[in-house]
Amino acid sequence: MESRTTLNLVAEKGIVGDASFGRSKRQILLVSKEVLSEFNLHPGEIRENIIVEGVDIDTLPPGTELKLGSSKVKVVGPCTPCARMDEIRSGLQELLQGKRGILAQVKTDGQISIGDEVSILLP
Repeated sequence: MESRTTLNLVAEKGIVGDASFGRSKRQILLVSKEVLSEFNLHPGEIRENIIVEGVDIDTLPPGTELKLGSSKVKVVGPCTPCARMDEIRSGLQELLQGKRGILAQVKTDGQISIGDEVSILLP
């Protein structure tokens, strides 16, 4: 995992340069800063792409759209913690149930930078 200050997002593809670029479902994994803090995890440790703060993303239903920087993304659903979490710390897979973040697809091209606001778009 490599930290970046700016990400370029491409509609229906994901984040330019990411290993998941071009996948249909797992284009972006968003995780809350609060969850990382709660479990004393470092940025990138659970393979998230974007860390958000102050938004309870784990409660957002599939279909919700978010504005990230100049891009829009659509929530696909929750990210289920895999066995890899227990490689980080024994029992972490179970602890992260319902808190591993959300998977999203990019709907519009754009750019997101550290500090950009995350907005939930109402239908």
